[in-house]
Amino acid sequence: MKNNDLAFGDLKGGRLIFAAFVLALANFMVVLDMTIANVSVPHITGSLAVSSSQGTWVITSYAVAEAICVPLTGWLAGRFGGVRVFVVSLIGFTCFSILCGLSTSLEMLVICRIGQGLFGGPIMPLSQTLLMRIFPPEKQSQAMGMWAMTTVVGPILGPILGGSISDNLSWHWIFFINIPVGIFCAVAAMRLLKPAETAIAKIKIDSVGLFLLIVWIGALQLMLDLGHENDWFNSSFICALAVITVVGLVTFIIWELTERHPVVNIQIFRYRGFTVSVLSLAFAFGAFFASIVLIPQWVQINLGYTATWAGYLTATMGFGSLTMSPIVAKMATKYDQRALACFGLMILAVATLMRSFWVTEADFMALAVPQILQGFAVPFFFIPLSNMALAAVKPSEMASAAGLMNFLRTMAGAIGASIAITMWDDHSKIARSEMVATLHVDEVQNNLVQKGMSPDSALGYISHLVDQESLTLSANHVFLILSMVFVFAGLIIWLCPKPKPGVGGQPTH
Repeated sequence: MKNNDLAFGDLKGGRLIFAAFVLALANFMVVLDMTIANVSVPHITGSLAVSSSQGTWVITSYAVAEAICVPLTGWLAGRFGGVRVFVVSLIGFTCFSILCGLSTSLEMLVICRIGQGLFGGPIMPLSQTLLMRIFPPEKQSQAMGMWAMTTVVGPILGPILGGSISDNLSWHWIFFINIPVGIFCAVAAMRLLKPAETAIAKIKIDSVGLFLLIVWIGALQLMLDLGHENDWFNSSFICALAVITVVGLVTFIIWELTERHPVVNIQIFRYRGFTVSVLSLAFAFGAFFASIVLIPQWVQINLGYTATWAGYLTATMGFGSLTMSPIVAKMATKYDQRALACFGLMILAVATLMRSFWVTEADFMALAVPQILQGFAVPFFFIPLSNMALAAVKPSEMASAAGLMNFLRTMAGAIGASIAITMWDDHSKIARSEMVATLHVDEVQNNLVQKGMSPDSALGYISHLVDQESLTLSANHVFLILSMVFVFAGLIIWLCPKPKPGVGGQPTH
């Protein structure tokens, strides 16, 4: 514990508070970047002349790259030192943020977002562990409270900032705003955190496991993102990706079970409490992330919302999360955490079911009520499930368990968003063809011409209405399926053994 004593000796009073602020700010920047792009997708797709489903790659590529890098954080910190990796990650993240802002094509933007995700992955877990290192044990819970607050505030401010910047400047600036924050955090971390540097050891990396992880995750994400453009399994390319995914996953599991230093410690799944909690968390987070990606796009394309107002709508969710997080954290020590998680997931199912009745004439409040309800429910599922997962494993395996949980959560979010946008796109085409088949176009066109429209503008107006309605019907269909996913996630949690009262790991956001 020599390192810890040194850290306390060097960092006291104002310097300690400033170091904590720097770590929390770095975490805030990374969390912000997950949600800031959501409301800007229509701006990005319009600027780069690509479809809305292709625009989703901007979000999913970042999430996938981050998910791959999170399990590596422990090895990187042990091999090169936690502070060094943290500073290099901040510099890399800032450089790729600049490149994202300078992107002139979708391909370039996606490649730069992957780079951003790879460097952004270690920042969140390292900011958490370095906070624990620089604070004495009696103040660690306060420090973690400050850290957790940035993780909750990030998703609230992300959509508002993203919307305001996209409308008033251009979408490029959602990436450029990271530059001053990234430089400030990197310089401050270099100056302040040297005493908190961790010991370096030559640790063997599971290079085969890492290669297999990248192969099957990459193939899975490409299959989900490109599937509907290539007519799914009628395309030999998609079939090849599906085979690579399955073979890669099976090989990866077998390899990791036999490897002495695995990149992902799959053996943690032997704990029933961990497996069920993480499975429920993955399903719930996948459905949750899908809805927060879909809603901003739907309101902008269909209801004519600006990116700013789409941001305000998305952000209404945050106020419930902010108020309920400390309350739920206290409740988790008194009540059965399975019941709390189930309650939260059922409220999420109800909120999502309310969205499946949305119409094109819906006003702001009709859209905001499910959002507020969702915000209220999120801490109820997130905190108990995180606690239950970490409480089910041995203390020595907690770091591996937290890494695995974050990896699966991030992956589930990326997969959920890809599937939801694909379903939305595919179902809207079906809904459109069904509507066109039942619509008496000539009759409606004649009526509009009689009211003073030209034949071409009347036809354009009818086409616009049909598009609007088909996108809304399709969104309703997706929300109905997502509500079923929440119900499923809420029911499987009861397979978890009853947690011991007062036991729970620190929730990892």
